[in-house]
Amino acid sequence: MIRTFILATAMTLATATAGFSAEPIEGNWKTASGETAAIASCGGAYCITLKTGKHAGKRIGNLSGSGESYSGEITDPANDKTYSGSASISGSSLKMKGCVLKVLCKSQTWTRM
Repeated sequence: MIRTFILATAMTLATATAGFSAEPIEGNWKTASGETAAIASCGGAYCITLKTGKHAGKRIGNLSGSGESYSGEITDPANDKTYSGSASISGSSLKMKGCVLKVLCKSQTWTRM
């Protein structure tokens, strides 16, 4: 009876802990230009904010999704133009993609810090 209780409690704790884990996209990333960008949960989505460089403090994106695939909007901080965007995670790499009319796209790969 005690073993059953202990096992049930351990399984409940493991399930509860898994529910509180951060999404893989959250954290600090080194951009293709060498700046640091922070991705954090905000209002049911994930906000991207530059932490270093000429545009430090500027919010440059808003993505939704989970696991390895996200989509939303990405802003070029140099000209303040916003594009439809997506992100995919593979290990410690984040491939960011911004598109105009979903046909003219640019990609860059960021690295987890």
